[in-house]
Amino acid sequence: MAIKYTLQGLLIYLTIAAFLAAFVSTVARRRTAGQWFFTLGFCISLASYAYRWIDGRHVPLQNLFEVFLCLGLVCYPISLLSRRGLRIGGQWADMLIAAIVLFPAGFVFHAEQQHLPPALQSWLFVPHVAVYMLGYILMAMAAARAAIQLATANQLISGKILPFEQATYELIALGFPLLTLGLILGSIWGKRAWGDYWGWDPKELWSLASWLVYAGYFHWRYMFGKKHPRINSLWAITGMAVIIITLLWVNLSRLFPGLHSYAT
Repeated sequence: MAIKYTLQGLLIYLTIAAFLAAFVSTVARRRTAGQWFFTLGFCISLASYAYRWIDGRHVPLQNLFEVFLCLGLVCYPISLLSRRGLRIGGQWADMLIAAIVLFPAGFVFHAEQQHLPPALQSWLFVPHVAVYMLGYILMAMAAARAAIQLATANQLISGKILPFEQATYELIALGFPLLTLGLILGSIWGKRAWGDYWGWDPKELWSLASWLVYAGYFHWRYMFGKKHPRINSLWAITGMAVIIITLLWVNLSRLFPGLHSYAT
């Protein structure tokens, strides 16, 4: 466990506490308090990310500590836009996700600053990683709605399926183009950095695997619509499981040495 007795660590722990308070308040039907805590958590998270950026003098997306710091930051704006723009419910799940994704930054990964290796000193560094982070959070939110759908599958409103299946679809529809763009930018970057658009690196293969899972989801739902909501939900959860493998296991396991090892 890598507890951080620093200003950076304090900001992370305050953010986690605020997001958890938002989750508890919202579940307890104190939605106004929940929104205030959620907004407070975002503000502290923004300060934490800005502090890391200023201290390191580069966009904090280099390693897993900084990646999870970024994931915690983008939860709030994405949740807010999905709720107000698409009228997607279940925001309490987003609050819990925001707290969970910050736990690795707060308690698992070390926060020592590192110089950017030559492979990351490219204009493609920020857009490539950033679009993946946005896509991953959208898919995590979709998986949360899918889990809620499975848990409430026997509850019907006026004989119709609960709206979480549709919310899952809409969130995946937003995240899938970002995963696609991430693959394209990664290929261009690979050509510039290593001389090939595709290097059969484990991270590349698992990123492609997650893309294929969601492509399969769209084909399945196009064919059958909402006739099989349980399968739709399980497909969305499976996609998120593959993303977790891509993000964590591939980076940390010695079974998958590759070109992306700097991300550890």
